[in-house]
Amino acid sequence: MTDGITARQTQILKSLIDEYIETAEPVGSEALDKKYNLGVSPATIRNEMVLLTKTGFLRQPHTSAGRIPSPKAMKFYVEQLMEEKQMSLTEEVKAKEEVWDSRNDLPLLLEGVVHALAERTKSLAIAVIDEGKASYSGYSNIFLSPEFADLEICANIFTFLEETKRLQELFFERVQGGSPVEVVFGEELGWIGMSPIGIIATRFNAGEKRGALGIIGPVRLSYPTIIPILRYFGNLVQEISE
Repeated sequence: MTDGITARQTQILKSLIDEYIETAEPVGSEALDKKYNLGVSPATIRNEMVLLTKTGFLRQPHTSAGRIPSPKAMKFYVEQLMEEKQMSLTEEVKAKEEVWDSRNDLPLLLEGVVHALAERTKSLAIAVIDEGKASYSGYSNIFLSPEFADLEICANIFTFLEETKRLQELFFERVQGGSPVEVVFGEELGWIGMSPIGIIATRFNAGEKRGALGIIGPVRLSYPTIIPILRYFGNLVQEISE
């Protein structure tokens, strides 16, 4: 038993989140029963999903019989359940080669890094320096997520990216730098119109300057893939710009 839920509930929760990350749709017990070898009946899966909803790990959108994970569940998944998909040595070498030539020019280096990050993660990538400078890449990736079909949400994201004060607050106050990679949800920030958003961030030092790299997307970002990539680039920036 961990974090107040049983081993069976944990297994069901992990399967449900894996499915939700892949499909962006609320997940029902039938889908879990068919696709994941959970070793229990659909009725048992359904009962456990009801309990997971009561304990705040799952939510039921009004229009659907299926469930979606809450930010609490996503944090639990990131910290304890997911299996990271590590970058291969070839991918690491290629990533380093892409940005190596701009190692002596931090703004240029960060532009290259956010471009490489956006390309690899199919998300919006951002680099922020504590002096307030920011670089972005991958704006168009925002429109690939069904969650962001609502133009008002897109407008909120783009407005947020223009607000230096909020960017500084997010990357240098909310993201403490206590662990190599941190996950923050719009809902936790309490910022209006940002609740469908997930942010993965890592901090770095570049000489005298403090900086952060971030990936912005829906709550169901592909954490197993993106976290190792972001960690690698954060370490790379620190290593080659000291």
